[in-house]
Amino acid sequence: MTLLLVLSFPIYNVEKYLARCLESVVNQTYENLEIICVNDGSTDTSKVILEDYSKRDQRIRVINQSNGGLSNARNTGIDVSKGEYITFIDSDDYVADDYI
Repeated sequence: MTLLLVLSFPIYNVEKYLARCLESVVNQTYENLEIICVNDGSTDTSKVILEDYSKRDQRIRVINQSNGGLSNARNTGIDVSKGEYITFIDSDDYVADDYI
């Protein structure tokens, strides 16, 4: 059985970077991922971008919450995760295909 790994990241007003970040995440060579995107009260189009990607990839789970800050958003990701291990990236990051 392949381990379910969780990749979680907080999102707050990062529409400029979000698509590139999500592309790098969904293109991981390790596919048994739970991708948790915690929208921390964004007021830009980040929520729309997240909804679009989550419709295209069933591994993406979007959690919308009021702005509580970075630590709160990371804790939300931990609380809702189902995987054995979790790693974090920031929403303005992008990662190599073999990051996981």
